[in-house]
Amino acid sequence: MDRFRVVPAAYVIVRRGDEVLLLLRANTGYMDGYWAVPAGHVEQGESVIEAALREVREEVGLEIAAADLVPVTAMHRTGGNGDPIDERVDFFFLTEKWQGEPRLMEAEKAAGLEWYPLDKLPEPLVPHEKRVLDSLTGDPLPAVIVQGFAARPATGG
Repeated sequence: MDRFRVVPAAYVIVRRGDEVLLLLRANTGYMDGYWAVPAGHVEQGESVIEAALREVREEVGLEIAAADLVPVTAMHRTGGNGDPIDERVDFFFLTEKWQGEPRLMEAEKAAGLEWYPLDKLPEPLVPHEKRVLDSLTGDPLPAVIVQGFAARPATGG
């Protein structure tokens, strides 16, 4: 029997005061037409930190020092359909320091790049990312959260 596997991904919330940088997804086959933070899969042989820095560079042209990535939360989520691509562990980071000016680097994968106030986020926004972004102006999230799993009653042991 194969072991259970998850797909790791890195997300970077680029924050400027009360605004965040968002991309409008397009032509990716996943959540096209939704706003999202720079993010992507962790590739074989790279750490989640390296993936976060690479994705921001590839998607919006910013250079960030690893020391300037602040962990926000890790999210274990499932699509509940048994499809391995929908079994995820997402690592969310925040940065308020970078070099360069944000620019759309992958026009084939994004139709827009805009700063949005945290209290006026655009719709539609990728739902699991919205949950994390909303926490920046409300109650902070725990270090690890879950999404998509059916609630199970606690059992004694």
